[in-house]
Amino acid sequence: MAHNLNFNEATQKHSFFSVKEKAWHDLGQIISDYPTSAEAIKHAQLDYLVEKRPLFTYDSENHRGKTDLIIPEIEVNNFYATVRMDTDQVLGVVGKDYHIVQNIDAFAFFDSIVGGKDGILYETAGALGNGEKIFITAKLPDYIRVGKNDLIEQYLFLTTSHDGYGSITAAFTPVRIVCQNTLNAAMRNKSNCIKIRHTSSATDRLKQAHELLGITNLLAGEMEQLFNQWAKIRITDSEVKKLVQMAMAPNKETLQSLQSNRVDELSSIYNNSVSAVLDYANSHPSQLEATTQGTLYGAYNAVNGYFQNVRNYKDEESKFKSIMYGTALQRNQTAFDLCQNFFKSGVKAFN
Repeated sequence: MAHNLNFNEATQKHSFFSVKEKAWHDLGQIISDYPTSAEAIKHAQLDYLVEKRPLFTYDSENHRGKTDLIIPEIEVNNFYATVRMDTDQVLGVVGKDYHIVQNIDAFAFFDSIVGGKDGILYETAGALGNGEKIFITAKLPDYIRVGKNDLIEQYLFLTTSHDGYGSITAAFTPVRIVCQNTLNAAMRNKSNCIKIRHTSSATDRLKQAHELLGITNLLAGEMEQLFNQWAKIRITDSEVKKLVQMAMAPNKETLQSLQSNRVDELSSIYNNSVSAVLDYANSHPSQLEATTQGTLYGAYNAVNGYFQNVRNYKDEESKFKSIMYGTALQRNQTAFDLCQNFFKSGVKAFN
């Protein structure tokens, strides 16, 4: 799958927009200014409604001698098709308690988080497949500041579907301006996201929007304090290498080989990944800042930067899933834990 962006036959446009930045796979609309939620919905071709329609079985056997007649026979109780109303495309099959969250509701969820003229700034939005999945990214007005000049933007991401699979998911993720590196907020024992079932009421969703804002404020404050502490901790090249080797280890066997110094047992794929992270740590412009060069914060950022800017993925969707839910998130979490242990115990953390 190259992109899987929905193509709107009526408008002859792909269902995606981006502010200023290059559009996904050169598809979709690039706009110059941040839109309102109402404008964003139109730019992203998301201004369609979805409804539940009853399901029926059909019998295509002979009826009164007519072989080409298809007659509805039985209504399927308690199950419905979700149908895109502007195209009549079936998006999924759901139960009687399933509540459709219209696309406009998803934007309203974000609008309710931060009000006023300096509130949510919509950067991207779009739909996948036939329009059964949508996603929105929005920037918050505040920054996480590391040192004097290293600013980390704060983003919220929301994805929902109309096909009956999965919950509405809204997540907080900070991004460094200098290199657009996602610094995952998966801090130990804390979640950076909330999940909302499609059976939830509008009132419940509004409450959870404020819950997400609380999560964001808490994580942002703790991350700013922590990253500023890490930016003052010096770490040697050999210590960075050890940290990266442990963070990138795919399994316990690899860790055991590292601890026993049996480097000949390490795979070439693993060694190449470690080398790529170290190259990023030593040469990428974002790593030459005062807050990152030779610091514990820089070591953590190098692992994040590898997965965001260096590693090859088969497509953009695979990249997103890896960073937000998969291998990249797991490796970044390990790097976070190692950095925190190093901050507390020094090189003993690697033993």
